[in-house]
Amino acid sequence: MSYPWLKNYPEVVPAEVDVKRYNNLCEAFDEACKKFREKPALSNLGATLTYHDYDRLTGQFASFLQHELKLKKGDRIAIQMPNLLQYNIALFGAFRAGLVVVNTNPLYTAREMEHQFKDSGAKAIVILANFAHLLAEILPSTSIQHVIITEVGDLLGFPKKLIVNSVVKYLKKGVPSYSIPKAISFNKALQMGSHKPFQEVRAKYEDLAFLQYTGGTTGVSKGAMLSHGNVLSNSLQICAWLKSSLIEGSEVAICALPLYHIFSLTLNAFSFMMYGARVVLITNPRDLGGFIKELKSSSFSVFSGVNTLFNGLMNHPDFKTIDFSKVKVSVAGGMALQAAVAEKWMKFTNSLLIEGYGLTETSPVAAVNPISTTGNRVGTIGLPLPNTVIKLLDDNGNDAPQGEQGELAIKGPQVMQGYWERPDETAKVMTADGFFKSGDIGVMSEDGYFKIVDRKKDMILVSGFNVYPNEIEEILAGLSGVLEAAAIGVPDEKSGEVVKAIVVKKDPALTAEDVIQYCRQNLTNYKVPRYVEFRHELPKTNVGKILRRALRDNQKIS
Repeated sequence: MSYPWLKNYPEVVPAEVDVKRYNNLCEAFDEACKKFREKPALSNLGATLTYHDYDRLTGQFASFLQHELKLKKGDRIAIQMPNLLQYNIALFGAFRAGLVVVNTNPLYTAREMEHQFKDSGAKAIVILANFAHLLAEILPSTSIQHVIITEVGDLLGFPKKLIVNSVVKYLKKGVPSYSIPKAISFNKALQMGSHKPFQEVRAKYEDLAFLQYTGGTTGVSKGAMLSHGNVLSNSLQICAWLKSSLIEGSEVAICALPLYHIFSLTLNAFSFMMYGARVVLITNPRDLGGFIKELKSSSFSVFSGVNTLFNGLMNHPDFKTIDFSKVKVSVAGGMALQAAVAEKWMKFTNSLLIEGYGLTETSPVAAVNPISTTGNRVGTIGLPLPNTVIKLLDDNGNDAPQGEQGELAIKGPQVMQGYWERPDETAKVMTADGFFKSGDIGVMSEDGYFKIVDRKKDMILVSGFNVYPNEIEEILAGLSGVLEAAAIGVPDEKSGEVVKAIVVKKDPALTAEDVIQYCRQNLTNYKVPRYVEFRHELPKTNVGKILRRALRDNQKIS
């Protein structure tokens, strides 16, 4: 499909770019490390690594994985930590050893961790000590044989390492006690890996790079199989889109979103690396005061985030003390960008805030607004990326007529290989001609801009994270006082949406607090219901299926 309207936007790249410039992610990494050898690559908590350091440390970690753990090409390794230098070292160390990375949300409960580790068949994990107590609970029921534990300050150098780790462990009491007898420290792993050179394992374009877990209509979290080619393609597509604005070796990118989230991962760990940027990793963006101090000390030029983050920053009293004079572009993804937030950002920073769109299954970016005041249309998700075709399907799977709503279907080199060991679920979302059905309902303007107007699936979007009702309902069914329950999303000014549970009691004494506390024990925080409503019955179809849409249409927040 061609896009003739692109000629109206000269700053937009051609409809095609060479997405096979590299055979695998390691080739792109090698090129960046050689080209930008002495330039800063990563900064975190006051420490900075050059591209040369990046190359050296990832090589040491790859050697450890090969020589000490005896891991082979295709083995899965989980990484569970917030944005730290250790994440990037573990990531590329794993790739250089030929492994497949399983990104794991560090806020997961033990139950959520257990499902992901068992489903993926992970043989090893790199985990922050703060969460090791949860791993210890479920480790025997998984296939994990090797545990590498890191602490927040491990790569900060002496004496800062000792100070930071002591504060986290003893002052903030952030590391609950645990016992994993054969665990190895991250720094010990690097030291052991420094004794022998690693053997470069060159993955093929179609080889798996990630099992990136996402929810599903079944309520079971599934691993989207993203190949080296998928992620490379999307990284190069993004690079091409940004080409008119960025200069190689000169940019400083703020990475506030967690790298285990696919939007932040592809943009910050890969696309900006290809530009030779210095990526500033923000470990705890919820600490807005500390975050703003970091922004004030970093002469940054690119910023990525979600609507809630931009809004939260602008409502902080110290926001206006940040120097935005070098900012070229800010990118919003993960959730809808509100027009009021985009306009306020432009007013305060004198820089564009553009919205893009994508899903885990598309590595993730499928569409984005042009980087120009004339091309950027707030309220839309922009135009398809190069090499990408987006069309709208009606309820029968046929192309929707121009001007009418339809489900967004996406085809391009960034579309996943399928769901890990779930061909039935893969078949539900892929068409015979290779389009991925997004579940989002949109419209297309005459000049090719897409706008999301509704959601076909029951998925709830909380601050850019997917929450699937069936998972919450399954947990609620395990609470003895619950007869039946449904979960829906309700609007929230801060998070876009939050979860609301609608419950029919079995035990008359059951309270909303009982429901919320039970969910907190079994679900990560953003999945926990914010509201609980009790009803005598739930609306159902004639075959007994709960009508979530009817519940959403008759909301009563209590």
